[in-house]
Amino acid sequence: MTVDSTAARKPRRSSGKRAGAKKATGSEPELVQLLTPEGDRVEHPDYAIDLTPGELRGLYRDMVLTRRFDGEATTLQRQGELGLWASLLGQEAAQIGSGRATRDDDYVFPTYREHGVAWCRGVDPVNLLGMFRGVNNGGWDPNENNFHLYTIVIGSQALHATGYAMGAAMDGTDSAVVAYFGDGASSQGDVAEAFTFAAVYNAPVVFFCQNNQWAISEPTERQTRVPLYQRAQGYGFPGVRVDGNDVLAVLAVTRAALERARTGQGPMLVEAYTYRMGAHTTSDDPTRYRRDEERELWEAKDPILRLRAHLEKEGLADEAFFTALEAESDALAKRVRDTVRTMPDPEPLAMFEHTYADGHALVDEERAQFAAYQASFADEESN
Repeated sequence: MTVDSTAARKPRRSSGKRAGAKKATGSEPELVQLLTPEGDRVEHPDYAIDLTPGELRGLYRDMVLTRRFDGEATTLQRQGELGLWASLLGQEAAQIGSGRATRDDDYVFPTYREHGVAWCRGVDPVNLLGMFRGVNNGGWDPNENNFHLYTIVIGSQALHATGYAMGAAMDGTDSAVVAYFGDGASSQGDVAEAFTFAAVYNAPVVFFCQNNQWAISEPTERQTRVPLYQRAQGYGFPGVRVDGNDVLAVLAVTRAALERARTGQGPMLVEAYTYRMGAHTTSDDPTRYRRDEERELWEAKDPILRLRAHLEKEGLADEAFFTALEAESDALAKRVRDTVRTMPDPEPLAMFEHTYADGHALVDEERAQFAAYQASFADEESN
């Protein structure tokens, strides 16, 4: 069901929340929405949520700090401190809303862009940067926060999540699993196989697709002729499209999907309809394949500005709150800069460790050859 965001603009206090929902018209897609781009609360018949003022401010804080960290990482890459960075700019609501819907005992399988979800799972932001600086293979213990290491191979984590969910069900736990992937990954065979296994084995997994409209330079219409969430029907489980720039709707939909999975009702596909405001990664130039007008349309739906408008309209946050949050974001940015620039370089021979559990003759030979090569430079310096 869809909310007509142009028709529901009265603040909650004046006439109450808008009841029900209706399909959007024109080029607007059908989706679940609880907070309009203007910051007005609306109701949806299937997804309700009632948050305290503190919880709403918490969601806003999450998105602001995540965006600041992400922007700092992009700057560090431009300065040569990181080899690459995949920005989440514009997708904060999709990640914070879904991340805050999880329980501690749920397990999350991310791609390489879920910095906001990592924040919600308690992973220190600076730990996300080691891999992109080339000093480690991840930087955090995935079992400490039930947040798996980033997956660069497109779509493979959907299979990992499904297998983990099948195991959790066999163990008799009531935890659920979330698999994140993008619209481009939805065309991968691994995702199709994950859907099949999850459906057949009724696995407690939520497939969370962040449809940010572009698979690098390939638009969504080149990926599918139907909305992505409708693909779930062919596998025998439900799908829903949510306004991915509406943190409240994402939270409500993901929470419902996770509860459905926990209670033995099987998998569900959530398509968060959002937009990648920046480049695919810092090696990409989006001006070569998309128009500025397109970005400007989505800037009007900015997830952070949307929630701020709601907080201000309803008197749920004062200027002191926003000022303190700005100072907190400055402190976070400074800590990120300082930590990244002082990260110790790994020992060169460390790349040969952990390749095989019990060692391997060929790896031992390669290690010895590389060690001799490294030693040759020391011999040259001494001469």
